[in-house]
Amino acid sequence: MNDSSWGAPPQAGQAGYWGPTERGPVQGAAPAGPAYDAPEAQQTRPMPIVPDGPAYGGDQDDDRGAARTGGPLFRDEDHGAFPGGDGSGFPSGDHDRFPDERYGGRSGPPSAQPHATPQHDPSYVPQNPEPMPEVQPQPAPAPAPAPQKKSAGRDLGAAIGVGVGLGVVIVASLFVVKAVFVGVVAVAVVVGLWELTSRLQERKQIKAPLVPLAVGGAAMVVAGYVRGAEGAWVAMALTALAVLVWRMTEPPEGYLKDVTAGVFAAFYVPFLATFVALMLTADDGPWRVLTFLLLTVVSDTGAYAVGWRFGTHKLAPRISPGKTREGLLGAVSFAMVAGALCLQFLIDDGTWWQGLLLGLAVAASATLGDLGESMIKRDLGIKDMGTLLPGHGGIMDRLDSLLPTAPVVWLLLVLFVGSG
Repeated sequence: MNDSSWGAPPQAGQAGYWGPTERGPVQGAAPAGPAYDAPEAQQTRPMPIVPDGPAYGGDQDDDRGAARTGGPLFRDEDHGAFPGGDGSGFPSGDHDRFPDERYGGRSGPPSAQPHATPQHDPSYVPQNPEPMPEVQPQPAPAPAPAPQKKSAGRDLGAAIGVGVGLGVVIVASLFVVKAVFVGVVAVAVVVGLWELTSRLQERKQIKAPLVPLAVGGAAMVVAGYVRGAEGAWVAMALTALAVLVWRMTEPPEGYLKDVTAGVFAAFYVPFLATFVALMLTADDGPWRVLTFLLLTVVSDTGAYAVGWRFGTHKLAPRISPGKTREGLLGAVSFAMVAGALCLQFLIDDGTWWQGLLLGLAVAASATLGDLGESMIKRDLGIKDMGTLLPGHGGIMDRLDSLLPTAPVVWLLLVLFVGSG
């Protein structure tokens, strides 16, 4: 027998040859007869070629086409993609003849039958999937702020201009006529006392008497220049007494705090400033005063420059948040270098190593003086003592590091090179 013994090739709408079954011939099968049942025919006919994929839209375990669970999905939208005129995957008319075998034991169209399981078909989609949890929309992250350039916190142009102007006035008066410089110091003391007493009254209701303080403060500076240290001490004692007496002319309420603030102001501003006049009395007095001013300014400048550029570790955050340990190192380094140069070239009989010690002492005293006034301003709740100097604040904001440094420089210079 040849391939024609299997019957005619399946026509359109037919699935192919199924072979005889107990239910009778099927469509497309060869007619039953002796030629079909002959033993020699069974021995000579070739085996049919099994296609690679399922011929009827599903895997069959036997010639009855029992559907396995791993077969493809039967969906309504897939009808017509299978052989058979109605898209069911079977020859026309087989729905009625084989309702149970062809649909896995159930009757009805394929679209109503169970679908394949996910372990056999990755495209499996459950008919009634569990609802996905509602995803709350997340707000879009805020854009990162643009890096801000470090700010100096003050008008540098105005600060530099005012500083240069003050320097010219001080140097000119210092080297032209000493008495004029003493007058400049006395004026600075009176203005500083006015700023301090005004802030005390505004913020703390402390009425330190300004008149005896101003008169006594100016007298203190002049006495220090004319009579030396003894004259400065006498003027300080008389000023304190004048404060006590002057305050007696007012009601006694608040007397103690007012006179205490007055004595403190007399010591803090004019008495410490008197040591500048004492330095001026030496033969090389102008150079000693210039050394004092240069070292203090260089210390402040070094602290500011290094702290602004490299400062990360706070020095005293509760007192002055802007000061850093790196700034302190900058102040010490700058002041020591400047001290070595000044003692070597400006002061008679001075040496560079004495200048290193002097610079270290100036950096320490200037920093402590700055922190001291910062403590006062924090207690008063203000940023600056005044607004007289644009870019600097008030006079007291410039005297804060100079006042406590003056007695330190005077004393060390006397020890190193004598009183002159």
